[in-house]
Amino acid sequence: MTEERHGAPSVALFTRLLDDAPPAERYALAVAQIQQAERVGIGRAWVAQHHFHAAEGGLPAPLVLLAHLGARTTRIRLATGIITLPLESPVRVAEDAVVADLLSGGRIDLGLGSGGTPSSFVPFGEEAKDKAAVYERKLGILLDALEGRDLGAGNVLYPEGGDLGRRVWQATFSAAGGRRAGEHGHGLLLSRTQPRPADDLHAPLSAVQDPIIDAYLDALPEGVAPRITASRTVFVADDRAEALRFAEVGLRRAAEGFRRQGQVIPGDTLDELIVALDTHLGTPEEVAESLAADAALSRATEIAFQVHSVDAPHEHVLRSIELFAEQVAPLLGYTVKERV
Repeated sequence: MTEERHGAPSVALFTRLLDDAPPAERYALAVAQIQQAERVGIGRAWVAQHHFHAAEGGLPAPLVLLAHLGARTTRIRLATGIITLPLESPVRVAEDAVVADLLSGGRIDLGLGSGGTPSSFVPFGEEAKDKAAVYERKLGILLDALEGRDLGAGNVLYPEGGDLGRRVWQATFSAAGGRRAGEHGHGLLLSRTQPRPADDLHAPLSAVQDPIIDAYLDALPEGVAPRITASRTVFVADDRAEALRFAEVGLRRAAEGFRRQGQVIPGDTLDELIVALDTHLGTPEEVAESLAADAALSRATEIAFQVHSVDAPHEHVLRSIELFAEQVAPLLGYTVKERV
């Protein structure tokens, strides 16, 4: 067994901006939710990037939102989870990230990945089948930019990247991706839902994520501390019936969405979908018990919780954030800051 984490994991909030509202209101609600997270002592907020398809996520330009959040928060770290690098100019990503980092007082973390809806590649002039190779090439350019290396014709990044290159994270579903993140000394981002092997659809999430963690830890350079963020679907409510009421709608919608994409989601009852979609919901005590049974979380340095795919109304999301920070985290020994 490879080296495990040391110390209690910290807590982060993750959002895909899926509130049932027009775009401007979605952004305002996300800002309010992240401000709530800061208020109750959560250490980092991750925002996802999705292009074109509002039902998958409402934010194509995450660094724009994070720059805005930098002016409306004071201490919570702000991270992209993720930027789909094959669809971007890596030099522009570096420039935008550095400016946002300076404006926020050094609070930006840069999460990257190769994924995304295959059809989203077309308008960018890329093909989804080439994404792995394109990601590798653009990752190299991005890192060169952040480290101040020559980008051609004597051009180097301005403003300078500072230590932002040491705040890069990579998301992956594979051991090879975990190894790549480790070799670079980057953080590792693990998904809240990961497809299971066709011959083992009921495998626990730890069964598919432990090999990724192993590969990552094995590849980390000596002396580099691991950074492993595990994202999980979590909805905390004052009573379980309330949580189930929202889950009945949200999880069924999510299951159908995954199935349309070709992913096999076993089961049809709500209890079966809760298991199949790796969802932790209920009262603080019930959520803590459920998370404690997730073996992969024992190896994470940060737990990022999100209400998707339960997708409860805004006021219930705010309450869930509060309950997680103030009641669930202490039950599990997770680290939160003092309430503002």
